[in-house]
Amino acid sequence: MTRPTVNRLSVRTRLTLVYGSLFLGTAGVLVGVTYLLTRRTLDRHFAPKAVRISAREIGPLPPTPEQLAVLREQAEQQIAEQKAQALQQILHSSLAVMVVLCLSALLIGYLVAGRLLRPLHTVTATARRLSESTLHERIALDGPQDEIKDLADTFDRMLDRLHRAFDAQRRFVANASHELRTPLTINRTVLEVALASSRNPPETKALADVLLGNTARHERLIEGLLLLARSEREPRDVTDTALPDVARSALDQVEHLAGGVEVSTRLGEATVFGDPVLLERCAVNLLENALKYNLPEDGRVWLSTGRESGAAVLRVANTGRPVPAYEIGAIFEPFRRLRGDRVRSAEGAGLGLSIVRAVAHAHGGTVEAVPRDGGGLEVTVRLPAR
Repeated sequence: MTRPTVNRLSVRTRLTLVYGSLFLGTAGVLVGVTYLLTRRTLDRHFAPKAVRISAREIGPLPPTPEQLAVLREQAEQQIAEQKAQALQQILHSSLAVMVVLCLSALLIGYLVAGRLLRPLHTVTATARRLSESTLHERIALDGPQDEIKDLADTFDRMLDRLHRAFDAQRRFVANASHELRTPLTINRTVLEVALASSRNPPETKALADVLLGNTARHERLIEGLLLLARSEREPRDVTDTALPDVARSALDQVEHLAGGVEVSTRLGEATVFGDPVLLERCAVNLLENALKYNLPEDGRVWLSTGRESGAAVLRVANTGRPVPAYEIGAIFEPFRRLRGDRVRSAEGAGLGLSIVRAVAHAHGGTVEAVPRDGGGLEVTVRLPAR
């Protein structure tokens, strides 16, 4: 069901139409009242009382009553015609003046509405320019303390709170990056030394090996959380990035995970404006996910890039176990996995596809996952193309 056309009109146009309609209605009432009053005045003050008639028109004197009746009828007819002509002329002139004034009112209303709405345009332009890197900008609207000034001041106060929140998040990520990694690095070093020492008994080395595996998993978890926090923010180090180059670099990084899985590539030209590091991590996570959760034998992965409908596309598909359609929405949530081997997997933290979605959204794109016939997934990332 389509919305009425009036809902698609701008506020300025709607205000102009309201002004014009009110003026047109008021002017119409004024013309009507003026016409009735003029007609009433003519009827009251221009009734036939005395008529000057020449002797030639009367004929022999004295005139007969029939002649007087005819002359009176002629006089009344002439007066009625004159009144009708006067009223018609007044009506036409009034309508013409009303049309001119109505058009003038529309033009003046349009200009006045534009001036009144100019502060709102300033608010809108500032809101469109704002991003994480420009939260220091403010509207700082000048003028009387009216409703629009209150709106602008409220918007500025909201920007203050957002700026403080983003600064706090950046500080937290920076501090967490140091405070969480340092003790894990120390633990990993101690455990590696214990494994390398020949004086430790086999039981100690076995325990150290288990603890070293847990430490590595915690490092991956912390790295994933920090990367997720970074990818959810606006990219800063952006440049023109070729998706085929991103795909090749990602494929080199996960080559050791391929094992017996056959990887097929079809890399078409596609360029996006974004952060190369985040885009590469997005491709790496997609490939890691496709390789880890594949068939144990005769598994395949398809990697492709290109342009579709004006968008740059990165697509990764794989063979694997059948994936129910109702579980697709959960795989992009942090720490969420599908059933089966994904629930019992100890190789990941459940953040891979969450990071993919965050990177796509940060670059103004979308991500979509579709179950493949016969098992597996097809994940498509669409980004604005350059």
